[in-house]
This record gives sequence, structure tokens and C-alpha cells, in this order.
Amino acid sequence: MEIKKIFNNVFENKVVFLTGHTGFQGSWMAVWLELLGAKVIGFSQPPPTKPSMFKILNLEKRINHHIGDIRNQKSLEKLMQKSNPDFIIHFAAQALVRNSYENPIDTLETNIMGTANVLESLRNLDNTKSCIIMTSDKSYENTINTKAHKETDAMGGFDPYSSSKGASELIVSSYRNSFFNQKIPLQKVSTIRAGNVLGGGDWAKDRIIPDSIFALNTKKKILVRNQKSIRPWQFVLEPLSGILWLIVKMNSSTKKFNESWNFGPDKKNHVTVKEIVQKVIKNWGSGTWSAPNSKLNQPHESKYLKLDTTKAKMNLKWKSVYNIDETINETISWYKSYYEKSSLMYDLTVDQIMNYVETAKKVKLNWAMS
Repeated sequence: MEIKKIFNNVFENKVVFLTGHTGFQGSWMAVWLELLGAKVIGFSQPPPTKPSMFKILNLEKRINHHIGDIRNQKSLEKLMQKSNPDFIIHFAAQALVRNSYENPIDTLETNIMGTANVLESLRNLDNTKSCIIMTSDKSYENTINTKAHKETDAMGGFDPYSSSKGASELIVSSYRNSFFNQKIPLQKVSTIRAGNVLGGGDWAKDRIIPDSIFALNTKKKILVRNQKSIRPWQFVLEPLSGILWLIVKMNSSTKKFNESWNFGPDKKNHVTVKEIVQKVIKNWGSGTWSAPNSKLNQPHESKYLKLDTTKAKMNLKWKSVYNIDETINETISWYKSYYEKSSLMYDLTVDQIMNYVETAKKVKLNWAMS
């Protein structure tokens, strides 16, 4: 299979400015873009975790890597002007709910002003055709717990992280209406609200998969908070495929696709945290879990969070590829290889991308068939 030909061959020899490229999802996106033949310009703070997928895959030598802070608008715009990108994908963020309780100002500055800085820098670019801003499924005003959120639902957020993402959505809408829709040629901006992402290479604290992997590898019990909470779990490549396909569609249209989009799994992947942990233990082959001391002060987190992806299915012909068991299997396979000291982690990551594309092709998804 010639992977450069998928996504209508839009990314070959194109310049993609990717913020947050040193993070978990950013690293996966950088690898995929490289496979598609794109020239990736990365702008991010140093890798946020140790270990780090970015370091494990030695991506610093594979892409055009720059250390920077999206809160610094001048340095961001300077690199954007120099790079003159065809497309912008904005991932850089303070991405943890619990950390936002500990560092609310840093979270608000990074997620709100960082987004504004990306949009302000975009205003002064002539070549850039499309810009994708990653927000969050937690940007919704989650007041009706059992309801799957649609893109037309109100923005909100109980905690600093969620509210910062809701605010980012409002800022994007304001810039789109005030500046980009008035500009000729039209600069296209869309936002992505993705479900809870699972996959190898995530080492962030207070996320269920990294916490589980650390515990299992050290033969400790997995401490499971909010075991009955339901989330829209999906493999890391699911929203990334949606982002890449959306750029293709934006690139071929005027204003039709310049909107907000939910990228999430089918209903069968909306399961509890407890079910995820049980599947992880079964796949790992050993391990136990326990609930934390009920007396511990636990910050608020929504019990139910579901996404309605009807819009993406109808208008983009996009849907998720892997079920929850396939998602867990791919995730645990990556971590097992890492702990077995594999020297081929980049090759394994590429293989997982190729396998995902082949599976998408078998179910005849448009982006994989192109």
C-alpha cells in the first residue's frame, strides 16, 4: 500500500505547522504526517513526561523541531512566518483535568491565550489554507449526564481545564466570524472535540492507561478513581484520521466544513473506567486493582461523558475503526514492546498506523480508499 496516496494525496510535500508535537497525540500525528510525505514544523515546549514518546521515537531527528511556548505570540508568529505552512494543527495545551485544579492560571493562559495566539498569528499568513484547533469533549456544559453531546450544545466546563477548552471554542468562533470569513482567499478554521484517547506512548499522570501501565509494570495495584464513570474511549489514531480527512475536505470546499466537529467512538466504546481497567489487566496477563480511600479529597469529574458523532458520519463519512478490545490490544502491545526494551519502537508505531489504515480500507472509509 502506498500510504502517501491516502487522504487524496493532499499532504505530500506540504508544510504542516504542528503545535504540541512533543506530546502524546502530537508525536503520533508527527509520525503519520511524515509517512504522508509532509514537512512537519513542530513548535512546543520540551516533552512533558519522562518517558516520552517523542524521545523514544527519536522524532527530533525526523521533523523540523522547535522548542517554544504558545503563550509567546511573537516567537510563535515569527516561526509561522518563516515556515509559511500550508496547514496548521494546534495540539499544544495543558491537557489534564486534575492538573488544572493545581495550576488553574497556567491552564487558562496556555489553553485560552495559546489558542488566541495561534489564531492571531494565522491572520498574518498568506499561504495557510486550513487550521485545525484541538479543544476537548469536556468543553461542553455537561449538565444532562446521560445525553450524548452534539456540536450545537452549549460550551461550559466545571473545572479550569474544561472551561478553558469551552472558552477556546468561543474564541475560535469569534475569530472565524470577525476575520477569517471576511478574508480573501478564505482562511478556514475548524475545531475538534475528541473523546478520551488511548494508545501507546502516553505517560501523563492521572490518566487511566498510564497509571495502569506504571502499576502493572511495578507489580502494584492499579488505583482506580471514579470506576463507574463512563467515557467515549477511542484509539489515538481515530481522531487523527478525522483531523487529516477534515483538512482534505476543508481544502476542497469554501466554508462548508469550517465548523466544530465531534470525533468519538461508536456507542459500544462508551464504557466505564472499571471496564477499561479490567480489559487492560486481562490483556496484560496479570494484575489487580482497587479503589482509593473514600476519605481522600477527590476533585470533581463528570460521571457521564458521551459524544454524538452523527455530524461527522453524515457530512465527512468518517467513523471510528477499532472497537474497545482492539483499542486495548493495540495499546498494551505498544507498552509491552517498550518494556521488553525493543529497539524498534518507531517501526512498531509505523506498523500500528499501517494496520489501522488497512482496517479502515477494509470497511471502505473514504479517507483510506482515496
